[in-house]
Amino acid sequence: MIFNPTRINNVWVINLEKHQDERGFFARTWCQQEFQKHGLNSRLVQCGVSRSSRLGTLRGMHYQKIPHEEAKLVRCTRGSIYDVAVDLRPSSPTFKKWFSIELSAENGTMVFIGEGCAHGFQTLSDDAEVTYQMSEFHHPECASGVRWNDPAFSIEWPACTQRFMSERDTTYPDFTC
Repeated sequence: MIFNPTRINNVWVINLEKHQDERGFFARTWCQQEFQKHGLNSRLVQCGVSRSSRLGTLRGMHYQKIPHEEAKLVRCTRGSIYDVAVDLRPSSPTFKKWFSIELSAENGTMVFIGEGCAHGFQTLSDDAEVTYQMSEFHHPECASGVRWNDPAFSIEWPACTQRFMSERDTTYPDFTC
């Protein structure tokens, strides 16, 4: 794996290091030692998958509050998505900054999103599937989010003719620190 820091503190782009031959390729998508070597949370306790059937589906911006903050390793395994992380840590030098990247089954790129950051994505294709590896168990009482179009962040989302979202994701209040 090839680890590249982003402009957001504790958010990393991870590219596959492919070993190819006439059969195709092999690449690791997880190695506890490599994550520890880069100072990233290497505790993985839960994995999940989401499937979005329609182009323009927007999920997010989600996070878990203290004391159950979570880090996520996110990868698109079918189709493609526009993935976004927002730094919600007031003490961070990148507080309220956001980072985006296209993840796709074709490029195999992953993004590591550290604790204290919100995460969301918009599908760029029909039938997009996203896998998550998380450092903390789900605690419904700590589940929270920020609105996808909150002016506190001014995230630049891809244009689409129609967005499909849950009611919860459209009704988060304005972000306050």
